[in-house]
Amino acid sequence: MTTETPSDQRPSLAELSSPLVERLVADAAVLRLGIQRVGEACVIDAGIRHPGGLEAGRRIAELCMGGLGRVALGPVPGVPAWPFGVTVHSAQPVLACLGSQYAGWSLSHGSGKSAFFALGSGPGRALARQETLFDELGYQDTADSAAFVLEVGTVPPAELVAHIASTCGIAADRLTLVLTPTQSLAGTTQVVARVLEVALHKLHALGFPLGHVVDGIGMAPLPPPGGGFLTAMGRTNDAILYGGTVHLHVTGPDDEAEDLAKRLPSSASRDHGQPFAEVFAAVKGDFYAIDSMLFSPARVTVTAIDSGRSFQAGELTPDLVERSFRDVR
Repeated sequence: MTTETPSDQRPSLAELSSPLVERLVADAAVLRLGIQRVGEACVIDAGIRHPGGLEAGRRIAELCMGGLGRVALGPVPGVPAWPFGVTVHSAQPVLACLGSQYAGWSLSHGSGKSAFFALGSGPGRALARQETLFDELGYQDTADSAAFVLEVGTVPPAELVAHIASTCGIAADRLTLVLTPTQSLAGTTQVVARVLEVALHKLHALGFPLGHVVDGIGMAPLPPPGGGFLTAMGRTNDAILYGGTVHLHVTGPDDEAEDLAKRLPSSASRDHGQPFAEVFAAVKGDFYAIDSMLFSPARVTVTAIDSGRSFQAGELTPDLVERSFRDVR
């Protein structure tokens, strides 16, 4: 039994996310967002010069999942001092998380101090198709508009905006870019809302068949925003690595589900056990020197729906979450 569906029978990420973009723009004043035009594209400021907020971050996270995910703010158990968090669910977790939410398109322009760099995430990636991942997914979207979320603190240059639109095969005035600095309220929220996506990305790295993933839900505590980028990056990672929980429902043999559960939690990594900011400092800021297996939720449940058996591994580490959420760098 598999769950793979031909691309032409799967939902259009662009079509599902278009109404979310329209509502975000229409409610910009209420959500404390800024709207401007850069190279004819619509650029939404969710934390650079306009403060944004938790609700903006929640909506941006749903947009980032291509309209195939639901994100809620509310009580999250596990870390007593930080009782509120984010819960994420998708009935199409592979397409929502890997086909849309994953920050997989490397975007850059210029050099030196004026250089701009960002990793593009969101439904527009399925139009651009600049990653071999889409060949694995067997998915290609078609639309006359595109939306991306960029975790940045500066506005992209018009030349890069034109490049993004051209690569997507759309007119520049049909492109929307949502900017969410990590340390902003919206940025913090939308990053922590990647708790399910982080699990899917590691699952893919472990070689588990993507077609066997049927459903998924995850949750993680919401860190306090603010401070510098390093503080925010550390806290948002730790919210998932040490405070995140994911439950996946898969088809296939029990032994595959059990093996996945054992290998999926962040505790399976050699770098587990320290706040992320300290891990990052220990490798002198070389992100790629960090064990890639660290990037996963703290605790997982994998249910093999063919047999009804569930397998659990990992555990929450509330003391590390507490340490991270109070540390300022």
